[in-house]
Amino acid sequence: MAEQTLSMTQQPRSHQVVKAATAATAGGSLLFLSGLTMTGTVIALTIATPLMVIFSPVLVPAVITVGLIGAGFLFSGGFGVAALAVLSWMYRYVTGRHPPGAEGLDQARMKLAGKAREMKDRAEQFGQHVTGQT
Repeated sequence: MAEQTLSMTQQPRSHQVVKAATAATAGGSLLFLSGLTMTGTVIALTIATPLMVIFSPVLVPAVITVGLIGAGFLFSGGFGVAALAVLSWMYRYVTGRHPPGAEGLDQARMKLAGKAREMKDRAEQFGQHVTGQT
């Protein structure tokens, strides 16, 4: 019994040592890579900064132009997709497949037609009233 207890306490301790050694190795490797990355970044900035200052009168407008062109392509593509979606919806509506929202459109059309009839009747009544007074 005492031997089992002794071996159980030694096994977790050895696992802890292995875990600590693995963590230290991984942490040290990552710290070394971080240092290399920072050194490379500082060297690249040291080389690129004078070039950026020299070419900034050209680079800034070029970046703005490329950004505007990219935004224009994105917007035109988005409008194209929206137009295709609307045309597809209209085709399904006209062919009688009743796409989503068709019921609301039908209700609005009926309401608008009712208001148009009402306004026509009022105009006729007003016209009769005006012609009766003269």
